[in-house]
Amino acid sequence: MQLGVIFPQTEIGADPTAVRDFVQAAEGLGYEHLIVFDHVLGADVTHHQGWQGPYTHRDMFHEPFVLYGYLAAITQRIELVTAVIIMGQRQTALLAKQAAEVDVLSGGRLRLGVGIGWNALEYEALGENFHNRGKRSEEQIAVLRALWTQDVVDFHGRWHHIRHAGLNPLPVQRPIPLWLGGGGTTVEPVIERVGRLADGWFPQCAPDDVGRAAIERMRGYARAAGRDPAAVGIEGRVNVAQSTPDSWGQQAEDWGGLGATHLSVNTMRAGLQTPDAHIAAIEKFYATVRR
Repeated sequence: MQLGVIFPQTEIGADPTAVRDFVQAAEGLGYEHLIVFDHVLGADVTHHQGWQGPYTHRDMFHEPFVLYGYLAAITQRIELVTAVIIMGQRQTALLAKQAAEVDVLSGGRLRLGVGIGWNALEYEALGENFHNRGKRSEEQIAVLRALWTQDVVDFHGRWHHIRHAGLNPLPVQRPIPLWLGGGGTTVEPVIERVGRLADGWFPQCAPDDVGRAAIERMRGYARAAGRDPAAVGIEGRVNVAQSTPDSWGQQAEDWGGLGATHLSVNTMRAGLQTPDAHIAAIEKFYATVRR
């Protein structure tokens, strides 16, 4: 399995030096990829009664593509991953352009994780339809791959119309690896979509019997679509806040037993107060799991 680290975006702060130090430390330790999350806007819950979302306007999120433009210049080999960009609230051609630019600037180091999101408030503010986001995402995937692999695209779908136009520059990777997030263990349309369309999956589950069953269902959908299930990557996750160092190795083995190709560590919500504390945590995790 490739080992990755989740960028602690809600706790790292806005100091670019701290951002640089954390990411360069991760690369220097030997981590193979870095993951960022995505939110454009956060809700002020004092004006939204019954708010159920995990994040509010008090939670910080660096913008992924701008961040990765910066990180592309100050890293050498670490893969830059989004997990996930909320695709449905973005214009697809612009998303394709931004992703292609990061891939060019990083020398082909982008892995684009996308999802449909949960925050209707963001969709409203960005002028996109929250209610058709799942089905629309399939057409978005087709548009992205066309724009990343063809000099000129002529595409006419239900939601997208591109008349003989194309990106320049095209990405280094043609196409950029496109992974899907979400689904947990029970959202069957997402699991089916992963098996049929995605290069990989960020499943929101534990490496237990329930998670195993969800992954097997995804692989069944891949076979039904005429695909090799082994070609669909799986990224597991270990949360420092919900575990101890004694369990890290076992969790990694459990994910490996499910056929995970990647594993990332999340240090947020673990009571770490400084960027240096996050760096120390990922150093300990790497040493423990690699051992």
